[in-house]
Amino acid sequence: MERVSDIIHLKAAHSQNILGQDIGVAVLDTGIIPHPDFVSVKNRIIAFQDFVNGSSKMYDDNGHGTHVSGILAGDGFASRGMYCGVAPACNIISVKVLNQKGNGDINNVVAGLRWVVQNKERYNIRIVNISVGTTAKSVISEDSELVKAVDMVWDNNIVVVVAAGNGGPHPKTIGAPGISRKVITVGASDDDIAVDLMGKSTKDYSGRGPTSACIKKPDVVAPGSRIISCNAMKRQNPLFGFSKGNMSYYTEKSGTSMSTPLVSGAAALMLSKHPEYTTRDVKLKLRECSDDLGQPHGKQGWGRLNIERLLG
Repeated sequence: MERVSDIIHLKAAHSQNILGQDIGVAVLDTGIIPHPDFVSVKNRIIAFQDFVNGSSKMYDDNGHGTHVSGILAGDGFASRGMYCGVAPACNIISVKVLNQKGNGDINNVVAGLRWVVQNKERYNIRIVNISVGTTAKSVISEDSELVKAVDMVWDNNIVVVVAAGNGGPHPKTIGAPGISRKVITVGASDDDIAVDLMGKSTKDYSGRGPTSACIKKPDVVAPGSRIISCNAMKRQNPLFGFSKGNMSYYTEKSGTSMSTPLVSGAAALMLSKHPEYTTRDVKLKLRECSDDLGQPHGKQGWGRLNIERLLG
C-alpha cells in the first residue's frame, strides 16, 4: 500500500487526521474476518449480514472480501502502519453476497443492497463498495434488477462504487452493475503490469468503455495491480515477516476489485470532512480532481484518483 499511497497522494489526508471517522461503508463481497487491522485499536466491523449461508457469525471463506476491506479501511496495526488502508477510521458493514468460490447470485446481491438501504440510518452507511460484477459477456441491461438495485441505493444518497471488471482490453467490456450511469465505476490505472488473474498471467485487464448503451465508462481509475492487503486465509506462507503461527496477515491480489476500495475509501475521507456532501457532490469532485493520464476515456475515465486534490 505504500506504493499506492504515493500514487494516489493519500498522505496529505492522513497528515490532516482525515481518516473516515464516523462514516459507515458497506462492503458487498465474500465476507470478512476480525483481522487485527479492523479490531485491535477499536472493533470497526459494526455489522455482518450473510445472504449466502445465513450465518450470524462473521467469516470469509474466500478471502476476497477481507482483502478489499483492508484496502478500504485497514489501519495497518499488524504491519506497524506499513499496510494502512485509505480510510483507517471508518466503520465496516460487511454484507456477504458471494460464496466460497467468489461467485454470487444476483438475487442475493439485490437483497444485500436492499438491506443496506433499510439499515443506512442505523449504521450511518454513506458508501457501498461492490468489487464484484458480471462479465460484459453476460447480457445485462440498464433495465435489469441488478442495475435498478444499485440505482435505488444511489437515489437514497448512498455513494455506490463499483468495479469495472477484468474483461479488458476491448471496448464494451464493463461488467454490470458498473454499466449504471449513476454509480461510480472504477477501472485499474496500472493494468499494463502483468499480474496473475484466475491462475494465468494477464495484462490490460481493466474493463473498457463505453457500455453497450454507449454510456461513457469507467468514471475513474486507481491502482489495482499487485496490491498488498489483509489476508483471511490462515494456511499460507508469511508475507514480509508479519506472521503469527501459521497465519500470514497480508497477501497480494490484483484486479479492478482492488482499485474500487481505493475510491470508496477516498469517498469516506471526503464525507468525513464534508458530511453534507450528496452522492452528486462526491461524483462531481472526483470528476474535477482526478489526474488526466492522457489516455482515451474508455480506458481512464476522468483520470486517476488524487486524494490530495479531492480534499483540497
